[in-house]
Amino acid sequence: MHELTGFQRDILYVIAGHGESHGLAIQEDLEQYYDTEVHHGRLYPNLDTLVEEGFVEKGKRDQRTNYYLLTDRSKRLLDARKEWERQFVDR
Repeated sequence: MHELTGFQRDILYVIAGHGESHGLAIQEDLEQYYDTEVHHGRLYPNLDTLVEEGFVEKGKRDQRTNYYLLTDRSKRLLDARKEWERQFVDR
C-alpha cells in the first residue's frame, strides 16, 4: 500500500465503498471529496495502473462501460492500513 499515491489509495477506498463501481461513479465521489474536478486524464491512467499492479480487477458492464472491483490483495491491504491508522488516531 505504501507504494501507491494518495490519489490511488483514495480510488481504492471509493471502490471499496461501492463494490462493483464504474468510472463515472468513482470520479463523482472523488470530486465530492476533493471539492474540485477530477479529469479523465488523471483518473483513468491511475485506474489502469491499479489494474496492472493487481490492486483492482476491471470488467465490462456493456459496450461502453467498464466496472472496477477490489482484488483480495487490496482488501487485505486496506484492512492493514486501517489497523495501522488506528494505532495513531485512536490514542
